[in-house]
Amino acid sequence: MAEYTSILVERNQRVGIVTLNRPKELNALNFQLVSELADALEEFDRDEAIGCIILTGAGEKAFAAGADIKEMADKSPVDMMLGGFDSWARIRKIHKPLIAAVNGYALGGGCELAMHCDLIIATENARFGQPEILIGVIPGAGGTQRLARTLGKYRTMEIVLTGSPISAKELESLGLVNHVVPQGELLNEALKLAHKIASQAPIATRLAKESVLAAFETSLEEGLAIELKNFFLLFSTEDMREGMRAFIEKRQANFQGK
Repeated sequence: MAEYTSILVERNQRVGIVTLNRPKELNALNFQLVSELADALEEFDRDEAIGCIILTGAGEKAFAAGADIKEMADKSPVDMMLGGFDSWARIRKIHKPLIAAVNGYALGGGCELAMHCDLIIATENARFGQPEILIGVIPGAGGTQRLARTLGKYRTMEIVLTGSPISAKELESLGLVNHVVPQGELLNEALKLAHKIASQAPIATRLAKESVLAAFETSLEEGLAIELKNFFLLFSTEDMREGMRAFIEKRQANFQGK
């Protein structure tokens, strides 16, 4: 793996773990951190030994408490356009499942980063929100769109227009958080889920993620066509043969990613 200054990278069997590592700044997202994050995620995405990726934050106070406002305060529109927002697009294009393990604050860009992931596990003290309105701007990395697609117009309007935080427990009831766990159990619970996902057939996992995400970007007819195409494609894989043989023979499948 490359050397990083703002993140930590490790492996746990078939699970890659990336930790945002600016705890003194509550893991605020500056351009360098987001660029390093995109690099690390892409490296794990290329690695056939990794089947799932966990993203978390260092320390107990925050997953990521937002963008680095000090870095942005004097920027011009052109500065912002050229400053590294392409890294967010790179994160969106990761093929392997991403799990956000959220401890403490996930505000502004931190909330948006969690929503770039495919599943979210949060601690009981986790707080999410889009407080950009309080400093005269709006979410810029997908907050308005991803919240609205999950929570609907009216709850999203309140979150975005007031900047008020929302608890992990409420978001669990609304379908944005998968599981709420005690603070000391966050990484263990994330790893349990990640190992389960990483044990599945890798090509099927990739196409399953692609198919679900298509529901947010296409019409129903187009989404159904993508799902059916991916379903048919998997009948060309060795893992499909192995999985069905294992089911018939009542044994554990041994998937090879082929």
